[in-house]
Amino acid sequence: MPRALITGISGQDGSYLSELLLDKGYEVHGVVRRSAIENPHHELWRLPRESLDQITLHVGDLESYPSLQSCVRKSQPDEIYHLAACSFVSYSMEEEFSTLNVNLTGTHHLLSAIKQWAPESRFYFAGSSEMFGNAIQSPQNEQTPFNPRSVYGISKLAGFHLVRNFRERHGLKTSTGILFNHESPRRGFQFVTRKITSYAARIKLGLADSLELGNLDAERDWGHSRDYVKAMWMMLQESEPDDYVVATGVSRTVRMFCEKAFARVGLDYREFVKTNDSLFRVAETTPLLGDATKAKENLGWEAESCFDEMVVEMVDSDLAALSK
Repeated sequence: MPRALITGISGQDGSYLSELLLDKGYEVHGVVRRSAIENPHHELWRLPRESLDQITLHVGDLESYPSLQSCVRKSQPDEIYHLAACSFVSYSMEEEFSTLNVNLTGTHHLLSAIKQWAPESRFYFAGSSEMFGNAIQSPQNEQTPFNPRSVYGISKLAGFHLVRNFRERHGLKTSTGILFNHESPRRGFQFVTRKITSYAARIKLGLADSLELGNLDAERDWGHSRDYVKAMWMMLQESEPDDYVVATGVSRTVRMFCEKAFARVGLDYREFVKTNDSLFRVAETTPLLGDATKAKENLGWEAESCFDEMVVEMVDSDLAALSK
């Protein structure tokens, strides 16, 4: 039975990935904060009970090398998926030191622990389209020069180079997925997509009367997390480690997301969504649009969920939760 270790298992991607691996017969281990063990109802809500009962949890801290060393040593994984990070772009502008420390130092700690305790394992690093930032070309692929515009993007780019260095210098089987935006009903409420779907539901139920957003014309390439974790797994099944862009190849605006979400509850977003200049990004990026040709040709991967279905799923989930 193959054994996998997932950092960030309590997050959106971690929860979907754990379900995928359990379905494939893996023994799944997850790294969580101590607070998650003490308050699982609040911090492990994304993990279905039937999945959580099959997962071995280890207390670990990305800022502590000894704790990550212990997690790797105890689990002895065949595959490691490093998903944990400070991932909210706006938050990272305010908490730059924490973002850089957790995202870069945490990755270094984990790679060093793997080098010592699980050198034959295969390692996946969660990169981000934010690494491209103000890109010089669109769509972006593995050959597009990086030009991050946020501290989060900078931290992910530094992690990407560190992962590559451990592959080339130490011979570790490390791969990076440069994932474009991916959403689901398990997305955090601080992200714009979940903010939109939850407020569409709230307004429909009379729990709110308006929603304030920033730039409605900002463009993103949105896919479903369930599809993207499958790409992570497929990368680690290859004989040679490599880096891949994972994206739908279709760009949509925040305005389009609003239109679809509010239409699902029978409302016109223009009557409820207001723009607030203070919510605009200080440094907006070039429209991020991914070219996943390499993933399709080498891995046989492509996005399966359509945009409209994803938005409907998110709105319906929020509507059901709030109706209770």
